[in-house]
Amino acid sequence: MFQINCLNPISQVGLKNLTENYKLTENVNEAEGILVRSAAMHDMELPDKLLAVARAGAGTNNIPLDKCAEKGIVVFNTPGANANGVKELVIAGMLLAARDVVGGIEWVKSAQGDENIAKTAEKEKKNFAGTELMGKKLGVIGLGAIGVKVANVALHLGMEVYGYDPYLSVNAAWELSRNVKHVLNVEDIYAECDYITVHVPLLDSTKGMIDKAAIDKMKDGVVILNFARDLLANETDVLAGIESGKVARYVSDFPNPTTAGKKGCIVIPHLGASTEESEDNCAVMAVQELMDYLENGNIRNSVNFPACDMGVCAQAGRVAIFHKNIANMITKFTAEFGDKGINITDMMNKSRGEYAYTMLDIETPAPEEVVKALEAIDGVFRVRIVK
Repeated sequence: MFQINCLNPISQVGLKNLTENYKLTENVNEAEGILVRSAAMHDMELPDKLLAVARAGAGTNNIPLDKCAEKGIVVFNTPGANANGVKELVIAGMLLAARDVVGGIEWVKSAQGDENIAKTAEKEKKNFAGTELMGKKLGVIGLGAIGVKVANVALHLGMEVYGYDPYLSVNAAWELSRNVKHVLNVEDIYAECDYITVHVPLLDSTKGMIDKAAIDKMKDGVVILNFARDLLANETDVLAGIESGKVARYVSDFPNPTTAGKKGCIVIPHLGASTEESEDNCAVMAVQELMDYLENGNIRNSVNFPACDMGVCAQAGRVAIFHKNIANMITKFTAEFGDKGINITDMMNKSRGEYAYTMLDIETPAPEEVVKALEAIDGVFRVRIVK
């Protein structure tokens, strides 16, 4: 029986996938698995029993990834589960930037006491006139699950779409319409596009990428959309671009004191994944990832350990080892089994940066003395008996 703690409310659509082998507990110290959305975990004392954390969403800034890795705790996220919800809001953001719908609605509210409001509106509507998206050029920076969906739907709106992603995956390439113009230099997007939307992870290399230098290369009157992470843009530089007239609109899903209420900024209260469908999809994926790991030791969509999948174990035993990604570790592991006459029938070793994960299927259950010997090897974080 695996015990699961929910640090945040998790959709019942996801939780109902838990079988009779799982029990929800309110005591986090009893949990082998944690399901979380936005709860801050950096200051948490991680229980010794804890094996995995599944984030029902894409971002994991609220989880101490290295701390978890060094305790052999796998952290999962749910990439793509909320992609459609974010895609739809990005399209809405483009429409709000092109047509002053918000300004028009606010005018109607202010004129609600006017008995001749319909007639007055005919005179005032010129103040809220905008442009159409058809025929405009959209640049999509980052062609992951969300970026691909945005690019494809923009084509159906009649836009000319440019896509940039130096790390485009095979799966994303299959999903991407052949009518999207794949450019090899992000500066081509800056120079060519009327609308630019950013869909990349927040890394040291991408932090503040939309800055003065990038904006200076953009077309006059460009619209910048940021539904990925607020720190991808140097928003002080963006405001300066708006003031100079270089940037027509900045649409962001991340309210903060820099942009909230500022001229030329359309700031949405982080609604990208706030749909019933997105929350359900994220919960289902998080629960499935957690169950497959707890039951089989398989890892998919982890952010601190490599992907590793050996299916369901058909042998008498399966052992999982979390360790540093250093030389000679596999030799040491196999020697411990060999010394006890235990045959290894299958094995998989994967690494990610400084961390590695090894699974071994064996013909007999692993004795306690082998487990202790493996744990004593320098560089091993955790040994887990999966079966």
